[in-house]
Amino acid sequence: MEAVILALGSINADFQVRIDKPAGSAGLALAHDFRRLGGGKAANVAFLARRLGRAARLFGRVGDDDLAAQALTPLREVGVDLSEVCRAGGQTGFAMVLVPRSGKKNIVVAANANDEWSDEEIGKVCHGIELAPAGSVLVCNCEIPARVVKAAAGCARRHGMHVVLDPTFPDRVDDELLAMADVITPNEEEAHQLAGAGAICDIARALAARGPRVVCIKLDGGGCLLLVGKQEQRVASVDVEVVDTTGAGDAFTGAFAVALLEGRAPPEAARFAVAASTAAVMAYGAQPSYPDRSAVMALMPGEEERSSR
Repeated sequence: MEAVILALGSINADFQVRIDKPAGSAGLALAHDFRRLGGGKAANVAFLARRLGRAARLFGRVGDDDLAAQALTPLREVGVDLSEVCRAGGQTGFAMVLVPRSGKKNIVVAANANDEWSDEEIGKVCHGIELAPAGSVLVCNCEIPARVVKAAAGCARRHGMHVVLDPTFPDRVDDELLAMADVITPNEEEAHQLAGAGAICDIARALAARGPRVVCIKLDGGGCLLLVGKQEQRVASVDVEVVDTTGAGDAFTGAFAVALLEGRAPPEAARFAVAASTAAVMAYGAQPSYPDRSAVMALMPGEEERSSR
């Protein structure tokens, strides 16, 4: 059977608008380009995997409201396996996304169904992971309760799967969970929240000391800092016009996981992930901006200089 990207975490309905002034600069602001989209970190990872031609199975929770269809329909249309998505009573998670002229979005999230998990449902997630084909990769985030992520990551590790952790929200990430991750993909702000102040290379080493074999920090200006063992490498992104950064970090994490599933080494996986996230900032919205494989390959950065410490 074909190996699968197993995406565990948040599933949201996104409500997105453009604004001409930074959020909070006025009591009332005029918005335009309103879109209703599917979103959520796990949903975005699964969507991106399908755009790259890989099988994807989504694990998560939606409500019993009309927003569930908004969140799930785009995923169903691209062929994501939704058999492990469960319904919670109440509301589907949603996000309000404000995109200023700079393209650097601001997001307010209501977790809703994403935070509603029973012990029985956690057991179903673990059972689903156990049945996944050999070589599958678990990609998870903490926009759901940490106990769900820990149970899933432990199960994946016992079955020899790579575990890729996007540590959002960082206040839900502890040393036990970090030790379960093969790869961690924080952005700069999350990395500092997890490991304190300091130079970004020192932050990466502090995180690696807590368990992950690979630390890949998404840099604010694009590109990433990769640390594998003592080998440090910076991967720069190709210069493009930034239209909207929404979902670019999820594209990075999803593409890195796809590269691991395909047997690529971390340096090549990082270059592939940088290219995917670069493509994602070139269009409006998260899932609608996600590239196919040919678009990713066209934006692949060259080899960067490496250093050991």
